[in-house]
Amino acid sequence: MFLIMGFTQGRKDFDINQLMSCTLCGAYGSFKVFMTYTVLSLFFIPTFKWGKKYYVETTCCHALYELDPEVGKRIANGENIEIRQEDLTKVMDGQSSVKVCQSCGYMTGEDFEYCPKCGSRF
Repeated sequence: MFLIMGFTQGRKDFDINQLMSCTLCGAYGSFKVFMTYTVLSLFFIPTFKWGKKYYVETTCCHALYELDPEVGKRIANGENIEIRQEDLTKVMDGQSSVKVCQSCGYMTGEDFEYCPKCGSRF
């Protein structure tokens, strides 16, 4: 019997329209909320997800925060929730040279043109 399976990184963006005043740069912007996860695929069909983490990126200076998992789950379930500063843990300051892959969420400080994890263009 021949079995084809693999592990990949996934990313899901959520449609959140919450305006905010950035505590880092002082500009007005909004939050972009997304979830990253690892998925097991059998015969190219995603079957099991784990390692879900929720992140918030600001549109003004592109600072990256990790979102409280409970708040992230409520957003993923479609609830209209206001994200508070207490729900965020800073991962990376804005305006830095760290690149985040839009496909898989991989973060790197190197000057790559393509993501070393999934091969997508930065």
